[in-house]
Amino acid sequence: MFTIAEVAAQLDGEVRGDPATPLTGFAPADQARPGDLTFAENEAFFARAEQGAATAIIADARFSSSRKSVIRVKNPRVAFARALALFFPEPQWTPGIHPGAVVAVSAQIDPTAHIGPHCCIGERVRIGAGAVLQGGNFIGDDSIIGEQTRLFPQVTLYPRTELGRRVRIHAGAVIGSDGYGYVQEQGVHRKVPQIGQVIIGDDVEIGANTTVDRGALEATRIGRGSKIDNLVQIAHNVVIGEHCLVIAQAGIAGSTQLGDYVILAGQAGVAGHLKIGSQVTVAGQSGVMHDIPAGEKWFGSPAQPDRQMKRQIVAVTQLPDLLKRVAVIEEKLDA
Repeated sequence: MFTIAEVAAQLDGEVRGDPATPLTGFAPADQARPGDLTFAENEAFFARAEQGAATAIIADARFSSSRKSVIRVKNPRVAFARALALFFPEPQWTPGIHPGAVVAVSAQIDPTAHIGPHCCIGERVRIGAGAVLQGGNFIGDDSIIGEQTRLFPQVTLYPRTELGRRVRIHAGAVIGSDGYGYVQEQGVHRKVPQIGQVIIGDDVEIGANTTVDRGALEATRIGRGSKIDNLVQIAHNVVIGEHCLVIAQAGIAGSTQLGDYVILAGQAGVAGHLKIGSQVTVAGQSGVMHDIPAGEKWFGSPAQPDRQMKRQIVAVTQLPDLLKRVAVIEEKLDA
């Protein structure tokens, strides 16, 4: 339980109302009960919050209320995320190694790390302070797991995978599996050994059942602060810059490079050996077949610059009327 003043201090907010009022929870406006905190980022949401049972509302400086206490903040959505972390903190994991874990003698595990049941830790693995392996995790030989990194159940790291600090990898993800590399010899597809690795920077989050392939010779890399959604495929030798967003069911083919702050929306596909500039946005279900300069927005399949693609869509919607007009002209010519 917190007072409104204590919450406001955590959110860098200003209190309008009684700062000593206790807050016991956080809930959406239409589900809130007395004692709950809620948030509103526009007039409609604020009106709903005022009519509901919540005790206090997070909102920006435009809003005030005679019925509710208001915590005024610069950005309500950012404050919302911080408030949720305050009321629903991450579970704390007891340091130590579960007796059901299998740990190689040569592994180096910080005494503050938590190794859950049925984990398998390979030779020469290094696990940093405060790291958490929840259970059923396989960590291949010579892998490195940074401080405060968290692996959810059934995450697999192939050998020589490197994770930075505060990385979060959700259940079922596979990091460092072989890239899809074959050459044809006498009618047979011969496998090209994949001898590279995966290197993941600090503060990266990877969703459930996502796969990141190791490089063929060098490393597949994911830059600091990037967030990868569930069910994403990242192929061998891909380089993803810092603070990128890759949304569910997107796929990036081998050796493609993404700059910083790139957004690939859901089910977007990017062909191999391309260069996608920084701050590019690719819309959902787009198929990217060409390099994209920095700062542009593309969509469609094959993907094109948004203005160009919009003109084509408009033109296609006019085709039925155009065909009718052509038919009328042809009738007149025939007559």
